[in-house]
Amino acid sequence: MKRNGFLLVVMGLILAACVGQRGGGGPIKVGGLFDLTGATSDVGKPYAEGVQGFVKWLNDHGGINGRKIELLYQDYAYEVPRAEQLYTQFVQEGVVAFMGWGTGDTEALRGRIAEDKIPFMSASYSHVLGNPKEAPYNFLVGTSYSHQFFIVMDWILEDWKARGGSGAPKVAFMHHPSPFGLSPWEQGGQEYAKKLGIEARAFEMPRGATDFIPQLSQIRDFGAQYVVFQTVSSPAAVALKNAKSLGMTDVTFICLNWCADENLIKLAGDAAEGTIGAFPFTPPTVDVPGMKEAREFLKAQGSSLEEKGVHYIQGWITMRVMVEGIRKTIEAGKALTGENIKASLETLTNFDTGGVTVPITFTPTDHWGSKGMRLFKVKGGKWQALTDYLYVK
Repeated sequence: MKRNGFLLVVMGLILAACVGQRGGGGPIKVGGLFDLTGATSDVGKPYAEGVQGFVKWLNDHGGINGRKIELLYQDYAYEVPRAEQLYTQFVQEGVVAFMGWGTGDTEALRGRIAEDKIPFMSASYSHVLGNPKEAPYNFLVGTSYSHQFFIVMDWILEDWKARGGSGAPKVAFMHHPSPFGLSPWEQGGQEYAKKLGIEARAFEMPRGATDFIPQLSQIRDFGAQYVVFQTVSSPAAVALKNAKSLGMTDVTFICLNWCADENLIKLAGDAAEGTIGAFPFTPPTVDVPGMKEAREFLKAQGSSLEEKGVHYIQGWITMRVMVEGIRKTIEAGKALTGENIKASLETLTNFDTGGVTVPITFTPTDHWGSKGMRLFKVKGGKWQALTDYLYVK
């Protein structure tokens, strides 16, 4: 009888813990993998601060129907094995959703994410992660790298024609030496360029290089009129300085989103003038309603959105979208499980981010939440809007 009583007590404690996480009033555990000290920490740190900032702001304002978010996170220093270890740890600790970071680790984890049924929003916009057939529990809030590349190729073709260029333009694709760097090229980019009649070649930017003069010399010999960067701001800034020293003033340089930021201008200085950036998330130089809470939160912290930059609002909005899926699940009276949060996210239609992004839509067959972005251009040391929203054709 005593033994049976003990078992009943244990079962009751387990049930109480489950109810606290899934259906009661306890904290909601969300995992986080951030690069705070690794190869992409220059953009990883402000993104992580944006995720953390939104969670604190939300909790300070009552959480989700009175329930607070408990963000379990660590720095994985852009090391895939470490990411896999931490992911396992946080799942064992009961997270019901996850905020990730890099392409290599997110792609490595996607099979386990599907098995564990944990909705996962990464700062990687690798195209495959938006395909539910390949990654059923991954969701992209930002425009995929491939879609960014497609939009940029369309713009390049139109710009080339507007300049009166003859024949097909030549495009050099300079990329980070990682799955992240190759993602838009290998996931449809080179085929799309060929389809448009654009001659494109890929050039790797070696890790740890102090300059990219050898690669830029090859690009000049190739005769490229446009260079597209898929890297972070530090190496892109070095390349822009190198290009200026080589006199490559007739080449248009374009950054996809991870080097289109304030840090690029700070590091490259005058060499950044005229650079074009792909912005799935509106930079703080343009004030939109969706930035209001972040601005007020940072002001109270003695900082500002201008100081933190575009990657901060990127992390903030991504966490906001994940929270919306959690909120919809709770308000529907459903258990707070990964399966139910996934189903709730798949009902988001034209979710308004207040102008920070195009409206976000997910369906059971399409997890590419955003298929549009704007191009900005560096003028007078600031990112200024060059186009309205451009969309995948």
